[in-house]
Amino acid sequence: MVGRHELTLLFVVAAVAVAPMAALGATTPTDSRVQATSPSAVGGGQLYQQGEAASCDYSRLYNQTIDSVVQIQTAQGSGSGFVFDASDAQSYVVTNQHVVNQTTSVGVRFARGETRTGTVVGATQLADLAVVRVNQTPGYVEALPVANATPNPGDRVAAIGSPFGLETTITSGIVSGVNRTSPVGFPLPNTVQTDAPINPGNSGGPLIACDTGSVVGVNQAGGAENIGFAIGASIVTQIVPELIQQGEYAFPLLGVQGVTLTQPLAEANDLDVTRGVYVLDTIEGTPAAEAIQGANDSTVVNEQRIPVGGDVIVAIGNQSVTSREDLLSYLFTETRPGDTVEVTLLRDGERQTINVTVTERPSQEQQ
Repeated sequence: MVGRHELTLLFVVAAVAVAPMAALGATTPTDSRVQATSPSAVGGGQLYQQGEAASCDYSRLYNQTIDSVVQIQTAQGSGSGFVFDASDAQSYVVTNQHVVNQTTSVGVRFARGETRTGTVVGATQLADLAVVRVNQTPGYVEALPVANATPNPGDRVAAIGSPFGLETTITSGIVSGVNRTSPVGFPLPNTVQTDAPINPGNSGGPLIACDTGSVVGVNQAGGAENIGFAIGASIVTQIVPELIQQGEYAFPLLGVQGVTLTQPLAEANDLDVTRGVYVLDTIEGTPAAEAIQGANDSTVVNEQRIPVGGDVIVAIGNQSVTSREDLLSYLFTETRPGDTVEVTLLRDGERQTINVTVTERPSQEQQ
């Protein structure tokens, strides 16, 4: 029987609990402002230099967005955030949960120096997102638009925030990859990888697309040279409104420990498919434990022990599954606790479809 902890990819948001990596980012005093330019300059690709599709007017991007980016101040340190919604002198600021931690009241410093007391109205450790309500927001502050589409690798972006406590800082780069699973904390689907420097204190600030001026991600972590990660816009728009209204978000639980199918796994299991999620194990007491089969033995191939006997998930709902990222993304963005989904899998060489009702993932305190 394959041990539960041999490979820990736990779809429990189904949250895939991967073996922990070294922390790539954390929360952690002002830069001069660039002369302001007209707001109409942002959007429709106007931030690109004329005739230079690969370049970006970062000064213009900075001036157009900086008034909506804030520094989050806590007793433990500082991070960043951005205004997600603003009306009638009240605003809601998005940041990382690990920035506010368990604090219920934080300092919110705006780009022109005003500081307000902010109240944390909602947070989720699983998605590493938190929302801070600010009353008496300065009148010049507007909400930043959040992208409604996934950026493309190679798109120019900027990370804006307060790295190392240095307020109103911009760093530049490109989108290095999309549809990643975050390696920090609980793995999140639809994560954006970037080479824009994300340093301690950037956490919670926006990753902004140069061509539209919209937020494509919430900066979460950086560390290895030229590798940073931001929580994808699709996750932000899905979760943040509920954090504002309800203070929390209910995540679905399937309960599968799985990995993307590899050639060695396919050969050892005598499979005629090359894509999907191989089920290593299921978690006792979860929906998957009753309906999906994990590996029940192992074999040695080229001096490596490989699990055998597990199901291979090849589709869920109306979406084919080629990798664990596909499965996690569908569960995270397309299902809620109580939903029944069709899971198509390969078992003992035969394709079959089963119905599984996902449940609510227990809170962190219950684990």
